[in-house]
Amino acid sequence: MTTLTTATPVSALTGTLPALFVSHGAPLFALEPGTTGPALAAWGATLPDGLRGIVMMSPHWMARRPAVMTNPQPETWHDFGGFPQALYALQYPAPGHPALAAEVLAALQAAGVDAVGDENRPLDHGTWVPLMHLLPQANVPVVQLALPLGYGPREVYALGQALAGLRQQGVLLAGSGSMTHNLAEFFGGHREVAPYVTEFSRWIEDRLVAGDLEALLDYRNQAPHAHRAHPTEDHFLPLFFALGAAGPDARPDYLSREVMYSMLAMDSFTLQ
Repeated sequence: MTTLTTATPVSALTGTLPALFVSHGAPLFALEPGTTGPALAAWGATLPDGLRGIVMMSPHWMARRPAVMTNPQPETWHDFGGFPQALYALQYPAPGHPALAAEVLAALQAAGVDAVGDENRPLDHGTWVPLMHLLPQANVPVVQLALPLGYGPREVYALGQALAGLRQQGVLLAGSGSMTHNLAEFFGGHREVAPYVTEFSRWIEDRLVAGDLEALLDYRNQAPHAHRAHPTEDHFLPLFFALGAAGPDARPDYLSREVMYSMLAMDSFTLQ
């Protein structure tokens, strides 16, 4: 199933950059872009030339405490196995940004978050795979933010809130995850879209459009098929980072509603 909309180009926005949530799907998304890859590329092409950097939360960096990548030249980490060799040849040589990382650390600490820097952190595939489509030139500095172990939706939302001011300073705040992510069903081959995937995804969209933050924060109890869509929460929690960064009045502008492999909803949208 493929459903696309044309999101508002950043050039048409003033003052503050939108926040972004992107579903990064399986690592093969780097080689098999479907329709989501071109949609990300089209929107990324509207980002201003003066973009200072991207601060992205990926579920593939889970840490015991809040942490920020301070690495000035992070490597492209192929943190997966069993895929075609072509995937391991891909590189995303975006620079890091230690000065921006210091600003992120300061903002988190000012909000009472005891965050630390990590000067050795590479770019995991939850970051570099979607960025290959969004910004293929790899010329915008990237700072990763860890997903702390034990954090739930409210705590991750607060991390986004703490960094929201960076959106007024030429920084794109992004959460990378997956709208649905039941990997036990991934290996069943290509089939028709599973009904629960659509029902869960559209419930989330409806709540986003309505601005029903409390329902979203309680999605585990309220959303249809929440536990099937996300047997574990890690790939959904970055959505709350983007929501916190965007603020309670933000509404979604969808880039893609594609579903891959029958069970990976690739919903990606800006929040402004």
